[in-house]
This record gives sequence, C-alpha cells and structure tokens, in this order.
Amino acid sequence: MGSFAKHQIILTANATLPTSTKTPPPSAAPTRRAVLTSAGILLAMTSAFSGKNAYAANEMTTGDLAWGTRSWFREKYFQPGLTSEQAAARIKHTAEAMRTLREMLERMAWRYALFYVRSKSAYLELDLKNAMKIVPEERRKEYVRAANQLVDDMSELDRFIRSPKVYESYVYYEKTLKSLDNVVTFLV
Repeated sequence: MGSFAKHQIILTANATLPTSTKTPPPSAAPTRRAVLTSAGILLAMTSAFSGKNAYAANEMTTGDLAWGTRSWFREKYFQPGLTSEQAAARIKHTAEAMRTLREMLERMAWRYALFYVRSKSAYLELDLKNAMKIVPEERRKEYVRAANQLVDDMSELDRFIRSPKVYESYVYYEKTLKSLDNVVTFLV
C-alpha cells in the first residue's frame, strides 16, 4: 500500500510541473575525451605526413635529459630508439634518480614506489642493450653479468614493494643502487 501512495504522489507531482521548465537537451559541446582523441589523431597524422617523429629532436637538450615518471608515455610510444650515448646518459640519470626512492620507502608510499620502480625498469632493459655497444669488447661479459644482476635486483625490489615487506624492500633497494653503480662504472 505504501508503494501505491508513493506512486500516486510522484504522478501528481509530475502532472503539476509546468511544461516550460523542462531541461533543454544536452548541448553539442565536445567532451574532454573527444578533444583528446582528436588531438592525438591530429598529432599522429602530422608526424606521419612529415616523415619524422613529432617529439624527437636531433640533438639532446636539457629537456631531453628530464627523464622520469611523467615522460614515461612519451618515451615509450613517441620517442625513437636512443643512440648508445643517449642510453648511457639515461642509465646514469636513472642511477641518480633512484636515490630519491628512499623517501618513498621511508614513508611507506608503496603504490608510488611501485609505479616509480616499474617505470624506471620499463625502459632500462632497452637502454642496457643499447649501451652495450659503447662497452669495450673485452669487458662485455662483465657488463652483461652486471646488467643481468641489475635486472634481477630490480625485479626483486618490485616483488618486495608489491608485497609490501619493509626490511626486504630496503635490502633490495640498496642492492639495486649498488648494481646500478656497478653498471655505470662500465659506461664511464
């Protein structure tokens, strides 16, 4: 009986509304998604017709050295393969930038630390392969061993941050820093 009364109240309330207060149909203003999609298509078409990458530069500037989590999408999808010297420079920059992870671990900001480690390790694999070209032939086996150790330490660091285990995260963070420094010594 209560639902019948509610139904009657709703019907009478709707019947008493004047017809002029109806809301106008939604405007044809473009949504944010439509704007971003069309901008992406326009950018892709521009770079395809010009024959070069829209984001790539012929020489390295200070803006090109600003690698980090914010430029990960740019680096992954829009940047061409780096030269050996650029890859070595990015590995050195990663070694310096990984030192800022300690603050995230101390604050136990696991989600941010996990994203940071994964974004750094995403392009580090390609950079290690590219940078191997500048390592002298007689030191390549040692470099490969050090690079494999670095990849193993970063994957273990990722695992312990994901779990999250505090002590093990600190241990593998220090091992990762040591492995990064070891790889950088080959690139000097």
